[in-house]
Amino acid sequence: MGRYDDIIGMEHPVSRKHKPMPAANRAAQFAPFAALTGYDDAIDEAARLTERKREAGDCEQLELDIKLRILLENVKSRPWVRITHFVQDERKEGGRYIVSEGKLKKLRLAEADLVLEDGEEISLAQVADIESVLFQDIYF
Repeated sequence: MGRYDDIIGMEHPVSRKHKPMPAANRAAQFAPFAALTGYDDAIDEAARLTERKREAGDCEQLELDIKLRILLENVKSRPWVRITHFVQDERKEGGRYIVSEGKLKKLRLAEADLVLEDGEEISLAQVADIESVLFQDIYF
């Protein structure tokens, strides 16, 4: 005779006082428990890479100044520009370099920024490089 042979054929007990628990609630009892809520998000955030802003050397700064002067002289013709600039990360130290393209609408010296035709404003302090057909005959 086996250990549970005496109860194997018995009916499952059903309470007369309590309604049976719905299957969805019963399943919830066995759902995984996340003891560290937000832990996965924190790990993902820590793993996300940022880079430091590179400081321009004297030659690079001079080249950028010349390009800005040329753009200032030609801003009314709304030249097509490709601007590489640094964007500070909102949540951690560092950021990333992105490239914005479009027609130059304004070059505001008082605000120290460039405004593209689509409304994007780029701080001159964050600009790493500018490309345009206006610079094709200039050798740096």
